Amino acid sequence: MHASRGVFTGLVVVASVALWLLLAGPAKVLGIDTGNAGIVLLLAVAWVSLYAISRMPDGGIGHAVSPGEWRAWLAFGFTAAIAAYAVAHAGVFQGPPLSRNPDAGRVGRNIAMLAIAWMVLSRLLGARWRAKVEADERDRAIESRAASCASTSLGVYVIGLAVMLGFTSAEKLAWAPPPMIAHLLVIGLILSCMIAYGVTAVAYWRDRR
Repeated sequence: MHASRGVFTGLVVVASVALWLLLAGPAKVLGIDTGNAGIVLLLAVAWVSLYAISRMPDGGIGHAVSPGEWRAWLAFGFTAAIAAYAVAHAGVFQGPPLSRNPDAGRVGRNIAMLAIAWMVLSRLLGARWRAKVEADERDRAIESRAASCASTSLGVYVIGLAVMLGFTSAEKLAWAPPPMIAHLLVIGLILSCMIAYGVTAVAYWRDRR
């Protein structure tokens, strides 16, 4: 029990440092890109968390909470971190195109690295637990509901963005050059994924109550 608490506390501390590096830290520390350092730390937290969850003995919370719910909560947290990073650094996309904007290029690469890293990690997690549990009708119903919510939210976001851009005069859109619009579309995709994971996690949690 004490060891589990120590691991949990350590993960919280490391995750906090990772988020600080991604969201509010300086661009570089000792010549190291803090964005890359934050990504590595965040991935380490996610991997250790997944490993610790998969090793939980039956009978405790590891038995009460299904792998689908664990995956949804961790995915929600990870995509929320990506969304927060994308929103916090949106200002760099108000400059010239990416080919002449190294700051925007760096942020874009970090977002892509976070997304790709989570896709790989999610596949590894799925392969690890595939032999342990099989999806049933409840899992498929929750996935369908989450996908519907995600697609609806993405549609509303894109329509809202299109209406804003279409009905706003050009002089009032100086803050939204093409790189910013592209970044806003990427944020919409990230938010839709976050909503899907959030709906999934809450659905599992409500079923346990």
